[in-house]
Amino acid sequence: MKKRYSEEQIVKILGEAAGHGMPATARKYNVSEQTLYLWRRRFEGMEVRQVVELKRLQQENARLKKLVAERDLELEVVKEIVAKKL
Repeated sequence: MKKRYSEEQIVKILGEAAGHGMPATARKYNVSEQTLYLWRRRFEGMEVRQVVELKRLQQENARLKKLVAERDLELEVVKEIVAKKL
């Protein structure tokens, strides 16, 4: 499923919703009010730059987790090789 709005756009929409109200904003962007409330719960109090930084940190965290998993796998292989040699 493709996202319709980026996180940066969502923060801007929520800022608009604070000024114009949830029902009017939901109609304008063709999303349900429930979606706006879910977005608000997730991004409440965040600015666009904070959302960008959060996204970057999540990507880096995923990359680091992958590296740790690969390292653990390599260690297991080495342990098996050493065990077979003994």
